[in-house]
Amino acid sequence: MTWLPRAFSRLLAAATVATLTVAAAGPASAQNAIRDTEIEGIIREWSDPVFTAIGLEPSEIEILLISDNELNAFATQNRVLGINTGLILKTRNANELLGVIAHEAGHIKNRHTLRDGAREAGMQPMIMSMALGALAIVAGAPDAGLALLGSGQYFGTLGSLKYMTQQEGEADNSGAHALEAAGESGRGLVEFFENFRSQEVFSDARRYPFFRSHPLSSTRIENLRRLVMEAPHYDHVDSPERTAEHALIVAKIHAFMDPPNQTFRAYPETDTTLPGRYARAIAWYRDGQTERALTAVDVFLGEQPDNPYFWELKGQILFEEARPAEAIAAHQRSVDLKPDAPLLRINLAHALLETNDPSQLGQAVSELQRATALEKDNSLAWRLLAQAYASQGKDGEARLASAEYNFALGRQDEATRFALRARDILPRGSAEWLRAMDIVFASGATQDDVDAADERYERSRQPRVVPVHAD
Repeated sequence: MTWLPRAFSRLLAAATVATLTVAAAGPASAQNAIRDTEIEGIIREWSDPVFTAIGLEPSEIEILLISDNELNAFATQNRVLGINTGLILKTRNANELLGVIAHEAGHIKNRHTLRDGAREAGMQPMIMSMALGALAIVAGAPDAGLALLGSGQYFGTLGSLKYMTQQEGEADNSGAHALEAAGESGRGLVEFFENFRSQEVFSDARRYPFFRSHPLSSTRIENLRRLVMEAPHYDHVDSPERTAEHALIVAKIHAFMDPPNQTFRAYPETDTTLPGRYARAIAWYRDGQTERALTAVDVFLGEQPDNPYFWELKGQILFEEARPAEAIAAHQRSVDLKPDAPLLRINLAHALLETNDPSQLGQAVSELQRATALEKDNSLAWRLLAQAYASQGKDGEARLASAEYNFALGRQDEATRFALRARDILPRGSAEWLRAMDIVFASGATQDDVDAADERYERSRQPRVVPVHAD
């Protein structure tokens, strides 16, 4: 599991958000994005049939895992579906988690946005109240007018909440129908809501941002329950394989995010399940018990030699113990087993670069080129590629990769600066030169900005004339 910032800050900043909490925790939360090929793969395998059933193209949905203990999830107009690790850990089974994902997909499908809905729904009664208040003052009833003016925000809030409630009901219905169409039960979504319904009744509800932005009511839950109970797949239960996958996801998140001692208490050595042993192996590695962790991983590999994630973990342990040359073989095996996973290729390239062996640079560049082709906004891949190109003496390509790195992070000024430098070095009209110009213009620069940069560059190349004064 790695913290790999991507272009989510740009996506979220440009998005119109479908839940209130993200308005306050969008781009900031994106900085806490975590990447894990195994967890992402499991969640996508569960979710993609539901996305298809609801009428969305799965490849267009960006699932974002947020490293945050708060129980929360969100969806944006730009088709980013975010899930806090805290929410995943609160789900009791795979069906509950899938139900939440289906609900958020319902927001995306129905194009729910604050800009077009809740804000206007709140503004209209507020404006009306203010207008009535002004008329009352003019009519000679200043007390009533002031009261109406003061109530504008109150009535606006009521309007927003009413609109939000309507949106939530629509997302419930869309999600439930999609689950049924995908052959899944909607029971998990109802049970997830019921489990936390009491939190809305008591002041303790503040602990759960999800239910501040997704207001619950007994009527809403009852409507949803009636809908899913009438569906043919209501009694469908998670398969043993999916149950095991959910337990593994939960164990892996705990092991990487909780202090090791806490993991050892939650998964004692009497727990001989795979999730329990997996969690302990990760905790040993994080606790500095490297050899014990490696021994545990080797046992896993003896049981499942073709599991790319066990090879990935072995490579990660060796790499972070400053043993990159030893990590290469493990990371190479993970890539061989799952060649379409960009994060695994990045791991391999990183190990190759850290050996400081010039003979490894060619493969490192190749792996990173493949990774960025699969995932164009992965900032770590671009940063490592810039490093690799620089080590090869390819200054133009290195500057272009640095431009891509900054562009992925939303640093438009820096992206433009590096792209302009790359353009001055790369062969004019080449694919790389054209990409540099794309970044310049996509970052907000105009032709006038480019011309001004050209003029400054030409002036900087002119020989400096030092005046000579006669004695």
